Amino acid sequence: MDAKLNLPVLLGTNRNLRNSVFPARWLVGEMQKRPEIQTRLFDVAEFALPADDYGQEIKDCFPEWRDAIIQADGLVIVTPEYNHGYPGALKAVLDLLLKEYIHKAVAFVGVSAGPWGGTRVIESMVPMARELGLAVTFTDLNFPKVQTLFDAEGKLLDAAFEKRAAAFLDELVWMSRVLRWGRANVPSKFHS
Repeated sequence: MDAKLNLPVLLGTNRNLRNSVFPARWLVGEMQKRPEIQTRLFDVAEFALPADDYGQEIKDCFPEWRDAIIQADGLVIVTPEYNHGYPGALKAVLDLLLKEYIHKAVAFVGVSAGPWGGTRVIESMVPMARELGLAVTFTDLNFPKVQTLFDAEGKLLDAAFEKRAAAFLDELVWMSRVLRWGRANVPSKFHS
């Protein structure tokens, strides 16, 4: 139970001039400060997805992602809200895998230019995450009006997010530990 938790972060948009990159990088920095967490940032913009196939049949074309999720204890998804939904590139990357996610925690970071901080995108992702076998944390992290929260170099301008991020990570760590113990110690048809 004392081994480091492997908690990769997935940045879920490939748009140019995306502001979501700032919360994603900042959160990775916060996670790296915690001795119980090992993390790495994955960016959907770096996945060369084919135009004609997005299914699990091509998961071996993305071995770093596949292996990271196999070894992961949980996952953080940083996603902007586009028209009350999530980006297609994020869904395409998540759909590369299935059984690799089962009984692992997922925590959502919502990002928006408006006042809601991506709450609606998180609500729309919960059923999809459940279908993937992920266990959604109770605490989300929301970045409303993201364009006002970071400077041009990505430095956070509002220290209140440090406390919010700490609570967000505390729950993710707890759920990831519990689920890791369960996968290792409680028989399931999903785990060998």
